[in-house]
Amino acid sequence: MELLQQIVARAKADKQRIVLPEAEEERTLRAADRALADDLADIILIGNPTKIQQLAAQWGLQNIGKGTVIDPQNNPKSEEYAALLCELRKKKGMTLEQARQLVTTNNLYLGCMIIKTNGADGQISGALSTTAETLRPALQIIKCRPGITCISGGLLLVTTQKQYGNDGVVFMGDVAVTPVPDANQLAQIAICTAETAKCVAGFDDPRVAMLSFSTKGSASHEVVDKVVEATKIAKTLDPTLDIDGELQTDAALVPSVAATKAPGSTIAGRANVLIVPNLEVGNIAYKLVQRLGNAKAIGPILQGIARPVNDLSRGCSVEDIYYMIAITACQAQEAKNN
Repeated sequence: MELLQQIVARAKADKQRIVLPEAEEERTLRAADRALADDLADIILIGNPTKIQQLAAQWGLQNIGKGTVIDPQNNPKSEEYAALLCELRKKKGMTLEQARQLVTTNNLYLGCMIIKTNGADGQISGALSTTAETLRPALQIIKCRPGITCISGGLLLVTTQKQYGNDGVVFMGDVAVTPVPDANQLAQIAICTAETAKCVAGFDDPRVAMLSFSTKGSASHEVVDKVVEATKIAKTLDPTLDIDGELQTDAALVPSVAATKAPGSTIAGRANVLIVPNLEVGNIAYKLVQRLGNAKAIGPILQGIARPVNDLSRGCSVEDIYYMIAITACQAQEAKNN
């Protein structure tokens, strides 16, 4: 797929250090081998070095030796990480012994500590872990970006309908994290999703539509009011953001509908970033498009964390992990530039 190859090319152009804390899992190790073979990123594997070596030999993986393996049980930086983690969490009552336990037995915490101390640029987990398990150490250690209090999940939808979005590609948010965002959170989701569309999908001009079941006052409801208010907040937070709402989906995407429903809008009929009013809508909508419209769904891509930490489906494939390494690298490049 052309877009995915573009993402891979951007990742290769400025290699980042990506942590894979589930390195003893087969799909993860196979994806790491492919990434190392392709020089996609500098891969940091967390796990038992002997076991990783044995598994690589068992599965015929020839490139794992090019990566860095960190043994959580024999890590010279364990005490440094434990002391810092204890300091970060002391207001929550964490003891040094509890911190030592986490950085030696919980690879997701260890990976986030490596990022926190500038030893890596991003992390990917989820082949074995839940979304909550992935997010918890990221929020406790790396925390949100300045000005952001709401983590969200963006999603690339690649369709054969070239007349929509950017040559058939649209970006959606939030489809993964915040069930019922308030107006301020929805504004943050819009800003973060537009930024992810830039750094991951390469959108030069994100055009953000705040979706609803109403277009420009065609319906009256508190849910519509929230979308209208979120649009105003987003414009205040980022005056450069090209955004409009509230818009129905057809008004956001179809020029002829936009001409009738929202004739004064600069976004209607040409949106390439779609912001849904809540997680229920987002999850249902993208899966309908994916299954009934035969679209390719790439993500979710976590947004709003100070350094990229991404989540995988536990049903993910080797290919999914490989491309998420590339996506995480692109996010890391952007984080360094901001």
